[in-house]
Amino acid sequence: MSRTTLVEAPSETVAVPPVAPRRQRPARRWWRLVSPVALVLGWEMAARTGLLAPEKLPAPSDVLATGWRLSRDGTLGIHLLDSLTRAGAGLLIGGLLALALGTVAGLLRLGDDLVDPPVQMARMLPHLGLVPLLIIWVGIGESLKISLVALGAFFPIYFNTYAGIRDIDERLVEAARTCGLGQAARLRHVVLPGALPSLFLGLRLAIGAAWLSLVVGEQVNAQTGIGFLMMEAREFSQTDVVVLGLLVYALLGLISDSALRILERRMLTWRRGLRAT
Repeated sequence: MSRTTLVEAPSETVAVPPVAPRRQRPARRWWRLVSPVALVLGWEMAARTGLLAPEKLPAPSDVLATGWRLSRDGTLGIHLLDSLTRAGAGLLIGGLLALALGTVAGLLRLGDDLVDPPVQMARMLPHLGLVPLLIIWVGIGESLKISLVALGAFFPIYFNTYAGIRDIDERLVEAARTCGLGQAARLRHVVLPGALPSLFLGLRLAIGAAWLSLVVGEQVNAQTGIGFLMMEAREFSQTDVVVLGLLVYALLGLISDSALRILERRMLTWRRGLRAT
């Protein structure tokens, strides 16, 4: 009896052509400059044609000329350095305190019961309205200005730290515990990455609040600083110097926010969020 052997024909390998990556649209970040440039040009034209009185709002070119003059004689640099020192000290103090308390309230039930209620009560008080009380407590020196900046930076960082920790999916923490990660490892690999997006948002809000607080603080018995420069210019009706101070504050806020956004993109490369189209 003959035995028939069936031999399967080798399967042919079909070569799949590589899929060409989707061509991305070229970055058009320069579009963000269109509206500011158009606003400045309109401002310049309105000032040059007489629509805006020079004593009310001088032309941008006049403001830039004033800034160049104050930069050359060193006046602007001295005031700017003092403002940056106050803002940095206030942000550091308020930010570290908010980060510590927000972490305790977010991670520990006892911390939530003890820390969060008084912070929620203090949040309802406008910190700029506490200036008279702060003057009684810390005086009218540098402590007042740094305290105002610290108060302005505290609440955004605290609430975003607290919310960032509480919004972490508990199943991720349980999965990390199942995999054998200890408490410190879970904090490092699960809690910290999960809370970072909210923490960066809090930092951005805190920077804006810090500059706003500094404007008010430097107008109370200050001898240096951008706010003092503006108040002194107001006494002599130097509108160009006042506008220059406002532009300096705006540029400082823009530069600090842009630097923080760059740091955020580099540290949160794993995050894939919705992008504008």
